[in-house]
Amino acid sequence: MGTTQQHPPSGIGPGPEGSALGAATAPAASAAPTAPEGTSEMAGAAEAGSPAGERRLRRLSLGSASGIVPLARDFTRQALYDWGWLPAEGADRRAAAEDVLLVVSELVTNACLHAEGPEELRVSLDAKVLRLEVEDRGSGQPEPRTPHRAGRPGGHGMFIVQRLCLDWGVARDPGADGKTVWAELAAPA
Repeated sequence: MGTTQQHPPSGIGPGPEGSALGAATAPAASAAPTAPEGTSEMAGAAEAGSPAGERRLRRLSLGSASGIVPLARDFTRQALYDWGWLPAEGADRRAAAEDVLLVVSELVTNACLHAEGPEELRVSLDAKVLRLEVEDRGSGQPEPRTPHRAGRPGGHGMFIVQRLCLDWGVARDPGADGKTVWAELAAPA
């Protein structure tokens, strides 16, 4: 009989001959030496204990990272924990957090597949809206495929974003390469 080994969410996975790498053999920090730095910002206040009306902002540089989609999702999940969205107290709050994680996955995946890769993820929160921004190097214009064909694989990312978000769009800086694709979701009550 075989046993199933649980692996930590660090993405390290099984080691040689199927053994799991643990903290004693390879700490997570050394397993990913090129992991990007994440930063937190707030307008005029420390994030912990901040007034509800303050805009909170987290930034994650993605330019040279590997495993970008799970990294962006984990970074966003940590922000949701820090901002009190998780652990969710009820079904509505849990669904709101899951929607945020799905949208960040779709935006980052879209940048990987169609826009020469993402440069930075920004997650911001004010009293009513959580905003996700993915800056990339691409010149294309993301849009949901029409007609949407639910039974076919692929091509659902921007359709999902459109369905789950209050609003979404693209911002460009004149004279600069790339763009920022943004999406806004309602903060749970």
